[in-house]
Amino acid sequence: MNSTQPQSYSYQDLVKRLYDLEALAVPPQLGEKAGCFSSFDRSSSYNAETGLYENWGANDDGGGFIRKEGDSIIAMELDGPGVIWRVWSALPEEGHIRIFIDHSDTPVIDQPFRDYFEKFNQEGPPANFPNLSPTLSRGRNCFIPIPFQQHCKVLLDKGWGAYYHITYTVFPAGSILPSFDGSFDKESAIALAEADRVLQRRGTYSLMKEEGLSDETVTVTVPAGDKAVLLDKQGAGAISMIRIRTDLGRKSEEQQRVLARQLTLSMKWDHETDPSVWAPLGDFFGSAPGIKPYRSLPLGMNEHEMYSNWYMPFSEGARIEIENEGTEACEITAEIRFTSLPKSHAENLLRFHAKWHRDEYLDLDVKRYEEEGDRWPDWPLLLAKGRGRFCGVHLHVNNTWEKPAEEAETWWYGKWDRKTIDWWWGEGDEKFFVDGESFPSTFGTGSEDYIGYAWAAEPPFPMFDSAYANQPFIEPDANGHTSVSRFHIGDNIPFMSSFEGFMEKYKGNHWGPGNCCLYAATVYWYQERGTSDAYKPVALNERLNHLKLGDEGN
Repeated sequence: MNSTQPQSYSYQDLVKRLYDLEALAVPPQLGEKAGCFSSFDRSSSYNAETGLYENWGANDDGGGFIRKEGDSIIAMELDGPGVIWRVWSALPEEGHIRIFIDHSDTPVIDQPFRDYFEKFNQEGPPANFPNLSPTLSRGRNCFIPIPFQQHCKVLLDKGWGAYYHITYTVFPAGSILPSFDGSFDKESAIALAEADRVLQRRGTYSLMKEEGLSDETVTVTVPAGDKAVLLDKQGAGAISMIRIRTDLGRKSEEQQRVLARQLTLSMKWDHETDPSVWAPLGDFFGSAPGIKPYRSLPLGMNEHEMYSNWYMPFSEGARIEIENEGTEACEITAEIRFTSLPKSHAENLLRFHAKWHRDEYLDLDVKRYEEEGDRWPDWPLLLAKGRGRFCGVHLHVNNTWEKPAEEAETWWYGKWDRKTIDWWWGEGDEKFFVDGESFPSTFGTGSEDYIGYAWAAEPPFPMFDSAYANQPFIEPDANGHTSVSRFHIGDNIPFMSSFEGFMEKYKGNHWGPGNCCLYAATVYWYQERGTSDAYKPVALNERLNHLKLGDEGN
């Protein structure tokens, strides 16, 4: 798995990457890169002479492109070998998408952009992959891989619509990939059908049953103000599932919210001093505030239990603890599935990390990120050093405001530029700087677009879940708490020396009398064995303050 020799991949191999959580622990190799082409506002730029960023908060993100070719725009152009993992759009219309592979003059795909999300293999009926091509609250997503060996160019013809993302991976030089020829053979179509079923079964035990795995179940009572050990395993192996059962789901809403933040989960690998995983219990499992049922591929929960399917290797031991900073004892049952590994193999795998934080800038120059600074409105999701893979984030947004006295002309607070209050938190673009890039190789078009939905500043405000993107909670009028997540599995982002991930945050923590916009992130990534991250546990009062409304929060 850790070979530096060039590898050859079948299409079936690439499809498996969509749900192969073990592959996330394999260290990236030289030349392996990932990113996103999008329609972001091209007036945002980096001035190499001054070292400053200009128009960094520009927000005309619906129609940016690399360059024009006739009446068409070039949305993506990239040398291979590589794979397109995800295409997203907020408004795909009848203008064609044309995809050219390996410098051919004839496109392998030439169809209305809307049909890209609705048709499969040039067949008449609509596509039938609800998990590979989900529509999430008006956002159109397609996770059907498009591989290429030498080169890929994507054109969008006049009338294509507005807003696009195209996420990709470039494989190390010498890798052999099957260049897509415009149609899926029988074996490829079956592989996609099987993948769609795997994603549909997300969160079930059947997904994880394999030979060589063993389960360990423990029930502990965690006293108030104390800790309890859920697992203390010696030797080499890997955890592939954790299921936590508590009675939190039977508590009142207010009790749930507080208890899920008072209980924290920590994990240490190989006798390390500081944990690689630390987060409030509910946030680690991808939902806040309290227990908000949803199912994704790596994480999920319902009123009875929470599950994690992240793959967590260790070579000398693993220790998992629960801490209770509340005032009452709590009983927890944990089922942990693991397999033994040869120590020589486990030593070469990356270690799983997950940390919860609020407004943590670490060693960044904070002044540059304030409203008058050149890096505003960037808000740091993850700052990591060394070699690893970024795999996603759960974001808890507490955005509350005083309801305006003025009555809107349409439901809730009005539409477009005729709102009685400019309340929306999610205009912010994701920006991922890999290995010291001066300009990010991932530059998005809005927080909701990064997750995979669209037009969320306009009602209605639904909840949804899917394999990779989820909104398990939002208030009916969006005034209050929002819980969203986006997980990168096939389209994880490898880094060799550093990763700096940001999400733009246009609203300040306090943006008017009684109004607040607070972010809390739980970030999931892998990094090399024997290295640590800079994130420290967060005090209970700060965790609970994030739950408060308006001027009560800080």
